[in-house]
Amino acid sequence: MRTLHTDAEREEAAALVQDRQRWLSMRGLPVPAQADTPALFRDPQTSPVGLFEDGKLLACLIPERDPGLRWGEGPCLYLNSVHTLPDQSDDIIRLITLWASDLAARQGLPLVRAEALAHHPLESEPIAALLRRLTDMGWDVRGSGTGREGDRVARLELAAEHRSGLSALIGCRVHTPQAAPDERGSA
Repeated sequence: MRTLHTDAEREEAAALVQDRQRWLSMRGLPVPAQADTPALFRDPQTSPVGLFEDGKLLACLIPERDPGLRWGEGPCLYLNSVHTLPDQSDDIIRLITLWASDLAARQGLPLVRAEALAHHPLESEPIAALLRRLTDMGWDVRGSGTGREGDRVARLELAAEHRSGLSALIGCRVHTPQAAPDERGSA
């Protein structure tokens, strides 16, 4: 995992997001309705990170510290806009889960939070299958509601945990996540 610094790296992440959204759309799966997600990865005000293997970008996301969610109490590491390369195994999400749990613990944060698009009830497929896989990885489902971008989402939490042997599996060259911009417009 490493922070994406260059315009080329950010553009590669934006292209991965577009590919993932196209892949989801072709299968009738939900994509964000209101947000221009690829633009988030191009924005120099964000600090996106990527999961690379042998120089190939497998996933990208924007980690944020204390994003001011309308759900969940207390500080957290929020995983914003998690996107994986289409047609990859759950191992990518498992690595992101382990990394995020460890990063949150190293930052002194008790939890990792994330949102997964859920346009249907959480018991309905295909979201139910995704949530089962995530709970098997240690995530807790904290219900559903309106997400940060206005879409219906499943709310997810993961306990922070130091994982001392993780560096043998995944390297981390990620800068400390910053607090999310205040969406209310105050400075």
